[in-house]
Amino acid sequence: MKKSLGPKSLLYPSSILVVGTYDKAGRDNFATVALGGIVCGKPPCVGISLRKATYTYGNILERKAFTVNIASEDHMKEVDYCGIVSGKERNKLAATGLTAIRSDLVDAPYIREFPFALECLLLNTVEIGRHTQFIGEIKDIKADEDILDEKGLPDMEKLRPLVYTIEVRKYYGLGPFLGKAFSIGKDI
Repeated sequence: MKKSLGPKSLLYPSSILVVGTYDKAGRDNFATVALGGIVCGKPPCVGISLRKATYTYGNILERKAFTVNIASEDHMKEVDYCGIVSGKERNKLAATGLTAIRSDLVDAPYIREFPFALECLLLNTVEIGRHTQFIGEIKDIKADEDILDEKGLPDMEKLRPLVYTIEVRKYYGLGPFLGKAFSIGKDI
């Protein structure tokens, strides 16, 4: 028997994203975001949800661009730090030792040490209660060559992305490959 948990922001697991922006003065900022994911296939778009009080919120509105960086399990500490400290008061990259790279396509930085980054132009915003969803059109994806498979796509076992459990606030890694989608169910 299932137990009712009531309405909550639970969807397990959740991607843990590090969003890169520039502020008005051109300083880079990176914020950890748990509310986000792909929202459209054509054009390719990603959505992230932020509260108005965040520094990143204003930066995206100012610059009309952002990046979405995916860290490997090796950078869990840096990801967590970017989520607990405001870029308004501290230089997160100086503290973590991470390196910002200026996108040549959008007005936002991505992180050199993280193996996967989406470069996005702001397409739309949607007010949703306490959060605003920023929808970014993906203009390019930067990926370290050593995480790519033979088809040139990210291999999750090589990427080893962090995942997150909202409400209980815990990070996890992904398990091993289990089966091929749109194939394994054909046996039924």
